[in-house]
Amino acid sequence: MLTNLHKSARKNHLALATALTFGAMSLGAATVQTVNAAPVVITPDKGGKSVHDFLPSTVTYNPAIPTPESVLGANIGEWHVRHDQLVEYMKLLANASDRITIEETGRTHENRPLLLLTITSPANRDNIETLRQQHIDAMQSGDKVGDDAPLVFYMGYSIHGNEPSGSNASLALAYYLAAAEGDEINALLDNNIVLLDPSFNPDGLSRFAQWANMHKGKQLVSDSNHREHDEGWPSGRTNHYWFDLNRDWLLLAHPESQARIKQFHKWRPHVLTDFHEMGTDSTYFFQPGVRSRKNPLTPDENVTLTEALATYHAAAFDEQGKLYFTEEAFDDFYAGKGSTYPDLHGSIGILFEQASARGHIQSSINGDLAFKDTIANQITTSLSTFKGALTNKAAILDYQSGFVESTNALAKDDDTVGYVVGTSGDIARLEAFTALLEQHHIQYEVISESSSVDGVDYSAGMAIYVPTNQQQYRLVKSIFSTQTSFENNTFYDVSTWNLALAFNLHYAPLDKGEARKVKRAESGKVKTAVLNDVKENAYAYGFSWQHYYAPAMLQTLLEAGVKVRSSNKAFSALDYKGKAIDLPAGSILIPKGLSQPANLSDIVNNAQAQLQVPIFSFKSGLTPHGNDMGSRSMTPVNVPQVLIVGGEGTSEYEAGEIWHYFDTKVGLAASIVEQQHLAAALTDPTIQYTHVIFPSGRYGFSDGERSKIESWVKAGGTVIGQKSALNYFAEHKWLKAEIVNRDTINNAFDESELSYGDGAALYAKKLVAGAVYEATIDTSHPLFFGYENDTLPMFKTSNLIVKGDESPFVTPARYTEAPLMAGFSDKAMVALMAESTAVTTNRMERGVVIGFTDNAQFRGYWYGTNKMLANAIYQSHKLR
Repeated sequence: MLTNLHKSARKNHLALATALTFGAMSLGAATVQTVNAAPVVITPDKGGKSVHDFLPSTVTYNPAIPTPESVLGANIGEWHVRHDQLVEYMKLLANASDRITIEETGRTHENRPLLLLTITSPANRDNIETLRQQHIDAMQSGDKVGDDAPLVFYMGYSIHGNEPSGSNASLALAYYLAAAEGDEINALLDNNIVLLDPSFNPDGLSRFAQWANMHKGKQLVSDSNHREHDEGWPSGRTNHYWFDLNRDWLLLAHPESQARIKQFHKWRPHVLTDFHEMGTDSTYFFQPGVRSRKNPLTPDENVTLTEALATYHAAAFDEQGKLYFTEEAFDDFYAGKGSTYPDLHGSIGILFEQASARGHIQSSINGDLAFKDTIANQITTSLSTFKGALTNKAAILDYQSGFVESTNALAKDDDTVGYVVGTSGDIARLEAFTALLEQHHIQYEVISESSSVDGVDYSAGMAIYVPTNQQQYRLVKSIFSTQTSFENNTFYDVSTWNLALAFNLHYAPLDKGEARKVKRAESGKVKTAVLNDVKENAYAYGFSWQHYYAPAMLQTLLEAGVKVRSSNKAFSALDYKGKAIDLPAGSILIPKGLSQPANLSDIVNNAQAQLQVPIFSFKSGLTPHGNDMGSRSMTPVNVPQVLIVGGEGTSEYEAGEIWHYFDTKVGLAASIVEQQHLAAALTDPTIQYTHVIFPSGRYGFSDGERSKIESWVKAGGTVIGQKSALNYFAEHKWLKAEIVNRDTINNAFDESELSYGDGAALYAKKLVAGAVYEATIDTSHPLFFGYENDTLPMFKTSNLIVKGDESPFVTPARYTEAPLMAGFSDKAMVALMAESTAVTTNRMERGVVIGFTDNAQFRGYWYGTNKMLANAIYQSHKLR
């Protein structure tokens, strides 16, 4: 018997069964005889609802505006909407409604359009640029505005693609804003502006829609073990490169974020909504969260206003009898999240979290959770956001003007009047840093005369000054923060995001007296790389390995068939002007005497122009200092064939970060192979891999598979692992290292005075959720070629502690005696980490194993440690 029938189908089925049992039924005086009964037709529960079932019945709707179901061919929630369908519908609405202007703000990595709809009354639409400029002027001046000034809403949905109820809800909300008629909608649109971003993450949304739809049958399956609810690797949560875009509002590593931040600063909305999903057994969360877990630079008034809006969400759910919660679980600390970044700009960022069906229907502790109902809840809070904000409009308008005043007061009272930031060699990292500042509208000035601060030299044109007395004071203080102690030490995400440390740039806070000594020019420009003439008749060409894009230059030349050499030690060589050019260890030589392409000078010149890495032309192989160019210490570098281990059990974030670095910063085409196929790939005679990279993950190979991997390494391969992958490496003696076990960590914490209720706080103390640790590095070691200083900030996101061989030939990097530089780590954890291993190596016959305790590519913005991975690829042959 089928048990999951639609009610009408069940009713028809039972009636027919009764007729078949008795053969005839009496109906009054007449008798109906059943002969050759038709087969049962099962009517499936399609799971969706008409758009009008989601929306208020207190308004009428313009019949000329197309409904979502008329375009989709199905009700909302019946299927997961694909991004192309979302785009089609939004464009149709814009064509049909005189309230809507639609623009494409950018393209994703997979070339999907990023859309923003501006929705307001036709009269406002005709005057939209004037209204926008008036609003921005008020934001910049802090002048109070009248009650008739418009509120600007930024309604954003589903930055995690497998949290799709938001984007699906945007269909109904867009229809409501386009089609609703009456006093209610007039009150919203006549005097306010709604910006609608229907999908923050089009690539992830489309990936998950495909997954959910391909597993949907005519009968919906609520079993949580059903494949529909157990998404394959990589998940739709992430974007194309498997990054979490909700952590990218500050870092801007991806085009989706860059386009969004550009629009944010164009409009500076009063209210920004950020719609998410959480575990299936949850209910519904809306902010405020825990007040003590907000960013310390967010005004308390922001939380107060968020609380005021929350009463409207609560009232809406109370009326519907829906479960919800506030003031727990989620923090509002990290400046790079969607609900926090707006708070540092005078906006009210609001996080919404809906329990997820992760498909079309799923069982939970609260009963079966249908996708259509998750959509309905997101629509409810979208509408209650409008209602609450309009009711509190005067307070919200006053808050934004007061925000400017309070920001100015904070800057005036701050003893730190600015920060000097610079580099001694690699200008590319400083250029990337300033480009990020500009996207966030952070003002800076270029140092015009070389000066020294705290014993560090800041050269003219190679350093900048970032004043704190500017509109972006709060964000400036955030990106230079070295705070290590907090009111509440429980973090949902990282506890620091110091950008100068991430880019491995020299920097120092300055007081008024120190700032006066630093000469700068408001209109100055950061130096760009000085490109050199490439002499066709040169004896050899060369470039320094210190430049950030040196690995990209090397990869470009290798792919063009150029034969290169890498120096084991520093040396100098004479250019055509007779000047001695100093090149550090790891620098690349291109001798003409090797079998080179006929157009070598053109290849080198074009590569220099493309990558802005200065190339030097040398007229002799005889060097004034260091080994000559024909020395055996100048070792060949071959084209690498890199494999990244992926698939179930591995971290999609870390695999994606490695892929992203190679693909966008180096130009290396790496293969991604699922771990279950790794052994077979390494024994494939058609391709010769040179390097295999293990991101964090749970690894389990059979004895036979492990033997094949080990044989490949011993024959000359290089294995690179990071974070939890080192557990497997240490267990099987690939590394001569010991992983500190959980008992040792637990024993470092005194539990004698604690109660059961202290468990969560104790657990938080044992984590390292995102802090900067300082390591001592050996710049003579091939893994640290290109680094200028003997210390390096590293980003730590786990409590993994490695005790490795103390030999300098095996362990080229250790955490310092007092390693915590920024972010939270409990004193007991810092003590355990102190002087432990940060990077370790091990030879396996002709091959080598490299272990990184930390993630050198964290979220695509840790420029300072990227070269560790590049060295593990291009300089690892020196370790064999």
